[in-house]
Amino acid sequence: MSRDLRVAIVGAGPAGIYAGNILSSTGLDVAIDLFESLPAPYGLIRYGVAPDHPRIKGIVNSLHEMLDRGTVRFIGNVEFGRDLTLADLRRRYDAVIIATGAIRDAELSIPGIELTGSYGAADFVSWYDGHPDVPRTWPLEAREIAVLGNGNVALDVARVLAKLPHDMLRTDIPENVAAGLAASPVTDVHVFGRRGPAQVKFTPIELRELGEVDGVETIVSAEDFEDAAAIDAAVAASGSNQVKVMVRTMRGWLDRPRTDARRRIHLHFLHNPAAILGTDGAVTGIRFERTRLTDDGTVRGTGELREYAVQAVYRAVGYFGSPLPGLPFDDRLGVIRNLEGRVVDEAGQRIPGVYATGWIKRGPVGLIGHTKSDAMETIEHLVSDTEGLVRASERSDDAIFALLESRGVQYTTWDGWLALDAHERALGAADTSDVERERIKVVDRDAQIAIATGVLSQSSP
Repeated sequence: MSRDLRVAIVGAGPAGIYAGNILSSTGLDVAIDLFESLPAPYGLIRYGVAPDHPRIKGIVNSLHEMLDRGTVRFIGNVEFGRDLTLADLRRRYDAVIIATGAIRDAELSIPGIELTGSYGAADFVSWYDGHPDVPRTWPLEAREIAVLGNGNVALDVARVLAKLPHDMLRTDIPENVAAGLAASPVTDVHVFGRRGPAQVKFTPIELRELGEVDGVETIVSAEDFEDAAAIDAAVAASGSNQVKVMVRTMRGWLDRPRTDARRRIHLHFLHNPAAILGTDGAVTGIRFERTRLTDDGTVRGTGELREYAVQAVYRAVGYFGSPLPGLPFDDRLGVIRNLEGRVVDEAGQRIPGVYATGWIKRGPVGLIGHTKSDAMETIEHLVSDTEGLVRASERSDDAIFALLESRGVQYTTWDGWLALDAHERALGAADTSDVERERIKVVDRDAQIAIATGVLSQSSP
């Protein structure tokens, strides 16, 4: 069936799904295909968020409903730049929206970052979330661990590292991850932030969760709260009730009696990482310079150095976008060059019919609500540009499938995802552990494809 407008969206995470849902609700006669490099949809919601966040289920349910309406066609296991090029899409779609997100760790240039035992948080998150393209094992051998960063990802990493393995079985973690966490000897996880308690980037929900982990004690240091006037001034300057609540929560933890918990999470502030220390190529410690708060809310180095004995370091200092073939990329910001979602070249000239949304558009900042408003902005521009778009030369519904099949690409569909989803839920229901498991993720890409395409009805995760 021919449509007035044909649009391809690259990336089936929240940004891409929201863009497709908003576009389908504009009243335009539009056909929308949503491409994803993985066999399953949802992007970072499936592969980048800690599995013990129950509220994520609500987001997944919402995204599921959007795709289940049938107004957006899901085409998975198709990698942009390998299986399809921008030119391929332009010949078959009137407009292309890039929504590939930001999945790399931001760099941290300090001595020792290359040592064995120094990891990017994004890689660890991908492992415990069962991403099919990372190794199935993870070296969980450290008793004492440092996590660098004061955002939600840093707290997720710390919580997953410290949480008792039995409690993680209540989530959808794959069997290999459950086995790895169960063998971990960790006793202490230290989370370090460069700035003060009032400048944290996590949220009250994540902080509260951290203080309620069974069998894990959360500890804050009194010396990080000694400059009460500077902290209170920073709270007031933020104008945020959330910041006020978090500072009050952490101050309350100062007075809690110590416990005999088997594992501990330590929150440290005013620590600027200076070097990762090692012996024989492996991490043995980490060095920081103590900082202090200034009148303008920033921090300044004090010259005082502190060292902590750790055997592993995880940097959770932010994500960074990756360049895509044929698209202008800003190496400094880690985004596709764009003006409010309209992609532009290095000279700032618009590239007609090409758009961006989500983290690849604005950088890895903001929560789900920002992703919705961001997609709205991009779609509003696309709609206003509709009359001026050059129509694709190959406009049939099946043109893209003919191309993929001619190249031997084994793509997955929405019906295939429903089959994989049901399979993972069945694995959870059949589990014999003493906790109820809603699902157990299938990790292996070939197994996911086989289940999604009906080639395999039963598979080990």
